Amino acid sequence: MERALIVGVHINTDRKSSMAFALAMDEMNSLVKACDMQPVGSIEQNMEHANTATYIGAGKVEEVRAAAAALEAEIVVFDNGLSPIQLRNLQEELDCPVIDRTTLILEIFSTRAQTREAKLQVEVARLQYMLPRLVGLHAALSRQGGTSGSMSSRGVGEKKLELDRRRLEQRLTSMKRELEEISGERRTQRKKRAESGLPRVTLVGYTNAGKSTVMNMLLSAYGIKEEKQVLEKDMLFATLDTTVRRIAPPERNAFLLSDTVGFISNLPHSLVKAFRSTLEEVKEADVLLQIIDYSDENYREHMSVTEDTLRELGAGNIPMIYVFNKADLCGMGELAAVQGEDKIYMSAKSQNGIDALLTLIFGKLSGGYQDCKLLIPYKRGDIVSYLNDNAVVYATAYQEQGVYLEANMTVRDAGRFREYLL
Repeated sequence: MERALIVGVHINTDRKSSMAFALAMDEMNSLVKACDMQPVGSIEQNMEHANTATYIGAGKVEEVRAAAAALEAEIVVFDNGLSPIQLRNLQEELDCPVIDRTTLILEIFSTRAQTREAKLQVEVARLQYMLPRLVGLHAALSRQGGTSGSMSSRGVGEKKLELDRRRLEQRLTSMKRELEEISGERRTQRKKRAESGLPRVTLVGYTNAGKSTVMNMLLSAYGIKEEKQVLEKDMLFATLDTTVRRIAPPERNAFLLSDTVGFISNLPHSLVKAFRSTLEEVKEADVLLQIIDYSDENYREHMSVTEDTLRELGAGNIPMIYVFNKADLCGMGELAAVQGEDKIYMSAKSQNGIDALLTLIFGKLSGGYQDCKLLIPYKRGDIVSYLNDNAVVYATAYQEQGVYLEANMTVRDAGRFREYLL
């Protein structure tokens, strides 16, 4: 396990408050651990403006170098974004590997990615970030030698840097093409789900807030097999893939539940862009469940980050329910108390609060349902079967002309089967 020294700089002209800076440094400590490195110390600096050459001042560079040596740090991690020139200069001055926040998050994502799509998305983001940072990474490499004979007039050839850049660009183009094919398949899947008429509920929130735990709670409560459940682990970015499952509570309408990648402050733009096709699931939702770790003293800041990210994705106006998870760790015991029409305190781990949460979800979805009476011909038994699976059927009677149903169904389904409405 590599020993890492963390460096954080608070630019006084930033809007970030001292409290927010302290939060960022605590979060950086968690990110370093999530990347299987051991934090051995941290150094902070307040500045009016970042140094264009090394980001931190010359005196602070010396302090970081001395601290790295004293603490036997093998890598220095900056909680700031570094330019290619700053990265090169710092590595030369400190004589050890240097990475910034974006590189660290990309590394975490690369180790968490499981599916082909997630791996492609992370690798595309990584290459897009690496390309401008190749400058200076090959300082010790010489130019290729020119060839002899008639070819000698063409010069000494390309730099190793130029060859690496070309290979990366070719690889990036190839992966983008493959990712677009996968994105097309995902769009087709979303279209089919939309055609099903089932309402869509999507889990969003800060990383490690308990989204997967809430999803597994609902899956387990309604008989979904364990192999259909998602990875549930106390770590940052435990899951990167969007998972969609059908939830069918007894005597209630079925709906689709989606789990998404967690958010974090200063999420690299390249990652947001690369994962956009996955995050499109959020925009298609009828209701968002924002899962909040109520036991985290910084939960309000996490809520702010989540809502900023949703606005960036174009999902800021979707109806939302605030699920304050891990309430049992805050002296609330096993209480699951609904306060108002869009808020619930609960403990997903103990599976307490399911009924109250469903009441809130269906309260938000109520505008999308209506009571209907239908007479369906016997030859359309497929419709009867569909409504028994996806609607709440109050009454069924077998009449001479067909099957009589009284049911509560989605407005979309009512429109699809309007020729059978009474």
